[in-house]
Amino acid sequence: MSLRPLFVTQVYEASLAAAPGFAAFNAELAEACRMLAEEDGAGRAWCRAHAYRGYTSYGSLNDLPNRMPEFAELKRHLDKHALAYARALNFDLARKPRLENLWVNILKPGGGHTGHIHPHAFLSGTVYVETPPGASALKLEDPRLAMMMARPGVATDAPETEQPFVYLKPAPGTVLIWESWLRHEVPVNLAKSDRISISFNYA
Repeated sequence: MSLRPLFVTQVYEASLAAAPGFAAFNAELAEACRMLAEEDGAGRAWCRAHAYRGYTSYGSLNDLPNRMPEFAELKRHLDKHALAYARALNFDLARKPRLENLWVNILKPGGGHTGHIHPHAFLSGTVYVETPPGASALKLEDPRLAMMMARPGVATDAPETEQPFVYLKPAPGTVLIWESWLRHEVPVNLAKSDRISISFNYA
């Protein structure tokens, strides 16, 4: 007997932490994120209106790589990772993936982000800036769940590839990219300080 894995969901994982000057660059990114949280009144208003516990630039700023050099440098890194991922997935692309948007997330203790997908993109992801002890993982959901009907659950010690949910615990510098249809969420932040990340979509 043999098992043939079909329709595999591939999640891309890399790190910026080994690059020369990463610590200084990451500190600059953190400072830039906090500065936006202080100065972006429209973003804070969006967060209040949508009960987001913390700050996100998602609803207010769509030009971060043009606005600040830290995000322009980050874009250069992410463009390389998005292209590597697209090639690994064997996509037949007429041109390189294009960064559609990029936004800051500062999640305060007790905050989270419910399950969602990213329509109108084909690659989505997050790079992590600060992940204090107890900071939320990224929770990924098996895309087949809605169609499983009478399928039994799996054993608690089943391999990661068979689990209905997978929790990825990032560190500063971690880059995670997935196909935009993959449902994901950020569970409640149990850290005693802010969890800072920067999310993005490629078209």
